[in-house]
Amino acid sequence: MADANFDAAGVDGEISASDVRLVITASSLGTVFEWYDFFIYGTLAGLIGAAFFPSDNETLQILLVWAGFAVGFGFRPLGAVLFGFLGDRLGRKYTFLVTVTLMGIATAGVGLIPSAATIGIAAPIIVLVLRVLQGLALGGEYGGAAVYVAEHAPPEKRGFYTSFIQASVVGGFVLSIAVVLGCRFVIPPEDFASWGWRVPFLLSLALLAISLWMRFKLSESPVFRAMKDAGETAQNPFVESFTYPGNKWRIFVALFGVTGSLTTIWYTAFFSSLSFLKGPMRVEPLTVELILFAVGIIAMPLYVIVGRISDRVGRKLPIVIGQALSLVLLFPAFHFIGSMANPGLEASAQSAPVVVAGPDCSYDPFADAQATPCGRLIEDLTVFGVAYDLQESPSLTLSIGDVSETIADYPAQDAPARRAALQERLTAGGYDFSLQTPGWGRIAGIVGALVMLSALSALTYGPVAALLAEMFPPRIRYSSMSIPYHIGAGYFGGFLPLIASYIIARTGNAYAGLWYTWAFMAIGLVVAIFGLKGGPPRDFEEA
Repeated sequence: MADANFDAAGVDGEISASDVRLVITASSLGTVFEWYDFFIYGTLAGLIGAAFFPSDNETLQILLVWAGFAVGFGFRPLGAVLFGFLGDRLGRKYTFLVTVTLMGIATAGVGLIPSAATIGIAAPIIVLVLRVLQGLALGGEYGGAAVYVAEHAPPEKRGFYTSFIQASVVGGFVLSIAVVLGCRFVIPPEDFASWGWRVPFLLSLALLAISLWMRFKLSESPVFRAMKDAGETAQNPFVESFTYPGNKWRIFVALFGVTGSLTTIWYTAFFSSLSFLKGPMRVEPLTVELILFAVGIIAMPLYVIVGRISDRVGRKLPIVIGQALSLVLLFPAFHFIGSMANPGLEASAQSAPVVVAGPDCSYDPFADAQATPCGRLIEDLTVFGVAYDLQESPSLTLSIGDVSETIADYPAQDAPARRAALQERLTAGGYDFSLQTPGWGRIAGIVGALVMLSALSALTYGPVAALLAEMFPPRIRYSSMSIPYHIGAGYFGGFLPLIASYIIARTGNAYAGLWYTWAFMAIGLVVAIFGLKGGPPRDFEEA
């Protein structure tokens, strides 16, 4: 096959600087808007839970929200297959016009669904259906935008040009927080909790109009046009992705050596930190959103910088460095963030450790109600974000520091009163459950640690669009790069908030969920070292 002849370096005709700017701007803004649509759900997780997944078990409520978040990611690989097929058969441009339209309509729909209190079980079901549509749309978006820009870029600037797509993912997160902050400032808190949270979802219709207007100005990728004119487009891109010589190995390396690690560190830096600060660290929500907004603004240029560096040193080196540093710095960074966000909680956990001893202390975070008194006690400690150690004992005993108390009855009914009594015990032991508003010095420390985590994400993510475009033959590039990317991002990364929250709930340790990220970074490092080609960037070459 002569696929290499169809890469940007081999297509006749120069692309003007103004055309390149339009390609990058339209593709990047469209990606910002699509990720805004996807992330607004996670940014408003608490209010989404109250509206559509209400439960007396607060841990179950937030797990259901993250399960809904994961459902959208779970359908991304199917979207990658569907829209990858269309992109390789019909063209890059029109395929991601369809994806951005589907995403905008589905997101606006979430803002129009009546709450569970109004229509019952139908509310969460409709939410999940719309999340499925969002996942399908996003499965086609990234591959389309990344391939489209890569096929317009000269080889020596491919990492730089495509890095704007990577930065746009952070841009979508920043935009989601900016819109939420703007709504909070103009809508009274009670009204925002009641109906104002719907405004950011409805705003997606305006963003959709802007994105469509810009993308309609684009022409088809020159690489695709050349393949189409030569009659070399794939007949069945999905099948060819797994039958093309050497492609199964390339997909394996892309999945486990690249996308599995880049997505887990990304979601840890932005979404796990959001949940960590709002949840166990009990930092005032507006403060958390302002912190993450500032971090996102600082982080966006880092992806472009790393992409540009990769044009000189190659794609492999920054990725491997980012994976290795993540293994070393992940846990220390979060412990530092915890000490800055709520130093009193860490001090209390050391001076007055909590120990639960009792019979049948099984705890199921997904149960609406725990079956045993010990399980209910663990549930309430989890709701408060208090770490605990578990021991066997014939009777239920709660120890807070040196004070130990046998609990004769821990009722199943009246959970608010039960938790109020437990909070009194913990407060007497030195635990502070007031919302935290760290001083400027501690906020600066938190921002610094999160920017460092974002830099690790930039190292693993910045060069990736160029790398994946160069790994696969042009005739099946849209499909071949989308499949591993969206399996990695959809399952490994998208399920991270749910799985990490579950691990934390089961262990009582606010830092235990980080082991999920650490494991994928370790796997990614090993596969990347042995599976990725080093040296300067190069166009796709036959094995």
